[in-house]
Amino acid sequence: MLLAIDAGNTNVVFALLEGRTIRGRWRIATDPRRTGDEYAVWLMQLLAIRGVEAKAVDRIIISTVVPRALHNLEILARHYFHVEPLIAGQGAAEYAIDIDVDEPRSLGADRAVNAIAAHAKHPGDLIVVDFGTATTFDVIDFNGAYKGGIIAPGINLSLDALVGNTAKLPRIAIEAPKSTSVVGRNTEDQMLIGVFWGYVAMMEGLIARIRAEIGRPAQVIATGGLAVLFQEATQIFDAVDADLTIEGLAILAERATFQ
Repeated sequence: MLLAIDAGNTNVVFALLEGRTIRGRWRIATDPRRTGDEYAVWLMQLLAIRGVEAKAVDRIIISTVVPRALHNLEILARHYFHVEPLIAGQGAAEYAIDIDVDEPRSLGADRAVNAIAAHAKHPGDLIVVDFGTATTFDVIDFNGAYKGGIIAPGINLSLDALVGNTAKLPRIAIEAPKSTSVVGRNTEDQMLIGVFWGYVAMMEGLIARIRAEIGRPAQVIATGGLAVLFQEATQIFDAVDADLTIEGLAILAERATFQ
């Protein structure tokens, strides 16, 4: 079995896979100070609940955009699973795609892995929208080359900035507005409309501009925790794939195993 670990700025996601089938998925808040031992205490209990022994995990691959978290995740792999982990973008787990930007090494591992998975699953030119701590828009051409993209503040970051820098605005939950009206009748509704429909308008506008620049039809693939929230509010998504990053890690692990 493969343990795929995706360490993002907000959460670390652990997924257990047989082939490309996800058998279990768990997440924990990202904390670069969390030790390999602490990860092990938490993760071993979750595996035991599923009836999975540590020795069943024979491959581990790690993708991280938090460099300080990598060392402790490597300790987890070596000390508790007795596996030398693959690191996305390094050694046997090199991306093996054309990264056609000014500074290829600056591309985040999550975005590269998303590009790999999206190209493997969908034909033609692609725009991948990933709702994470930041919301990213990535352009992958029909050959699978990464061509660049956009980084925008994530919706929760936007809301935190709004609430944190005003004296009287309350904290609200991110959800789809109950009314289709964009004229709010109270403070909470006005905030939700501004954040939710403002975000939809931003996505639709940016994707329209990207498509015009590509000059060819391009499918839009959405991923990340909030993708489903926006799926009903806009027609811009051709597919929603919450597990795109994990699927990309599984592809990288397969390539490393059989090369």
